[in-house]
Amino acid sequence: MTPLLTKLTRRDSLYGLGASLGSVAFTSLLAAEEKKAEPLMPKKPHAPAKAKACIFLMMEGGPSHIDTFDPKPKLTELHLKEFHRTDKMQSAMSSGKRYFVASPFQFIKAGQCGADMATNWKHLASVADDLCFYRGCQVDSVNHPTAMYQMNTGNRFGGDPAIGSWVTYGLGSENANLPGFVVLPEVSHPQGGAANWGNGFLPADFQGTPLRAKGLPILDLAPPRGVTREHQRANLDLLATLNEYHKENHPGRDDLTARMESYELAFRMQAEVPSLLDLSKEDKQTQALYGIGEEPTDAFGRRCLLARRLIQQGVRFVQLYAGTWDSHDYIEKAHGNLVKQVDQPIAGLIADLKRTGLLDSTLVVWCGEFGRSPDNGVRMGTAFGRDHNPKGMTVWFAGGGVKSGHTIGATDETGSEAVECVHHVRDLHVTILRLMGLDDTRLTYFHGGRFKQLSQFGGQVIKELIA
Repeated sequence: MTPLLTKLTRRDSLYGLGASLGSVAFTSLLAAEEKKAEPLMPKKPHAPAKAKACIFLMMEGGPSHIDTFDPKPKLTELHLKEFHRTDKMQSAMSSGKRYFVASPFQFIKAGQCGADMATNWKHLASVADDLCFYRGCQVDSVNHPTAMYQMNTGNRFGGDPAIGSWVTYGLGSENANLPGFVVLPEVSHPQGGAANWGNGFLPADFQGTPLRAKGLPILDLAPPRGVTREHQRANLDLLATLNEYHKENHPGRDDLTARMESYELAFRMQAEVPSLLDLSKEDKQTQALYGIGEEPTDAFGRRCLLARRLIQQGVRFVQLYAGTWDSHDYIEKAHGNLVKQVDQPIAGLIADLKRTGLLDSTLVVWCGEFGRSPDNGVRMGTAFGRDHNPKGMTVWFAGGGVKSGHTIGATDETGSEAVECVHHVRDLHVTILRLMGLDDTRLTYFHGGRFKQLSQFGGQVIKELIA
């Protein structure tokens, strides 16, 4: 019989020392052990994966489920009925004199599945049978930055790793010449800033890499005139020698190691990224599918097409941002304009993933940081809009092993709160991980004296969403 001791790995032995070493020393030692392996090398999932990559479409500002994918006829009956809310558990935004607001949009039953969809989603209706709508998700915060942090990292107060960081930590990347986690923001960053895609307490290798929305997506991608790749390689080799010497005298400095690796990744990216970012290589039919070259779809369409090209080249997690969904007033105009910007690009993305055979292995997620209320405060007359609502929202999925053509969960008759298949956002995160073959209870990192995970303190898979 093999002695038990021989079955212990070096990593197990380090964990066993935790009780006798100080927590700071233990964490440093463990971090050093983690860095012995290439952090972004492809890794085996914990379980058979439904999806190999994820494209996360973040509609920052909180799109209204009531005016997009969750119609509420009851609000037509209650339209402009005033009432006074005194619930102390509500935010100041939601208290005081209120009035109900009917949706200014008409709805249809789209696709063979009969999915509820506002009629201004003209293009998305064509791929309705590929979508899975979930109406049971809830979050904790009514404030944009904290709700954004919670949707992206599981923690309302920031500082924790983004879901894309966790995924690349668990699975690595399939292309050594590209980052594992890429972010495609708008010109201005979302509320909460870059912490929405930060690595938190994970090694710096796993932070999201944002590409600029205007101009060159990556600055200094081409070497200066007169500098050859041979010159660059020699300079990097010299720098690596000096940094290794410095590293030996400063053990446990994760930031130094990550900086060294970023230099090498940047060198490799110079060879591959320019052609990847050149969308003109796509035929005119494909560009038209995304609305490229037209207004108002061009900007978001380019990001959607780039997302497809990135995951096609082995990037594990791509997150796209489309902002200003915060429609407290004039929701018909505000949401109407925003839908025009994203409708065709998103439908084009789904259709293109399906056409290229990537949809089955790519999980697409669409959401905001919360939903919107069925009523509004009396502030500026009746410029119809809605306030923030953490208790009712719609998230939809496509590809990657979800139940296409289904609507799961429900909100009450006015859309104020989820009442069927209700789950906290932590369960949504656990489900996304599971679809990608990762077990939240095993995807942990030792930090601050305990093993931490995306769900914070555990969650459950929303089985109703998985095919």
